[in-house]
Amino acid sequence: MTTADHRDLHPVSLSISLVCYKSDPDQLLATLHSLREALHFAEPKLTLTAELTLVDNGDDTATLHKLLQLGGLAASAQVISNLANSGFGTANNQVIRQAHSDFHLVLNPDVELQMDALAVAIGYLQQHQSVVAVSPACKSGDGAIEFLCKRYPGVWVLLLRGFAPRWLKSRFQPALAHYEYQELAIVTEPATVELISGCFILCRTQALQRVGGFDEAYFLYFEDFALSLALARIGELHYLPACHIVHHGGKAASKGLQHIRYFLRSAWHFYRCHGWKLW
Repeated sequence: MTTADHRDLHPVSLSISLVCYKSDPDQLLATLHSLREALHFAEPKLTLTAELTLVDNGDDTATLHKLLQLGGLAASAQVISNLANSGFGTANNQVIRQAHSDFHLVLNPDVELQMDALAVAIGYLQQHQSVVAVSPACKSGDGAIEFLCKRYPGVWVLLLRGFAPRWLKSRFQPALAHYEYQELAIVTEPATVELISGCFILCRTQALQRVGGFDEAYFLYFEDFALSLALARIGELHYLPACHIVHHGGKAASKGLQHIRYFLRSAWHFYRCHGWKLW
């Protein structure tokens, strides 16, 4: 789509929820800087207006306000301060339920956006009405490809991926590659996928609100999978290789015993609700 075509479109509104819990200030500032640049790039192309909400689930609110100022986003942002950590999905829902936007972005505080990421992703949703949400191409902080999209997980595949030693993973690499849609690493065209990651979800706001946002029974982990299944019942989820981010997040097994507990508890709830698959 050309710039002239974009100008013919009606103004576009974007709401953004970013949940903070013991966030690294330097990394969060990098995220905010990248978001500002992506918004500035998209604004004239899409006639875009945006509102960012930081949900404070365990950070210092004064620090978050300062980071918004340093990141150049204070004028178009607000902070919601929770008395306790309400969980990832619940905190995002505080923003989703009151949003009056065309599109909503769920963004992690450890994600950096390529400058054209929002323009590409929003433009794609504008042109493809059957698509309700998109997931970007992603690299980790060290430059390795990170596979955000997933197929419905088998229990054994999840255990292998999260907790098995490298030698054992190598024996089951085809199964892991299938689960992670690793074939998408070489595609240049969008592709329909089953599940998308909560670190970056750009979605039609009406679709998010229609399915009730995130299932708040999940405190952490698998809430994005459950949301994906709900959204897929009303539209398509697409992997968008032209939209690029960098994700600095880690895996549950590397974050300590409490995160492993969260992971296993959420996995149990996910399978009870949506059906067990062993492999």
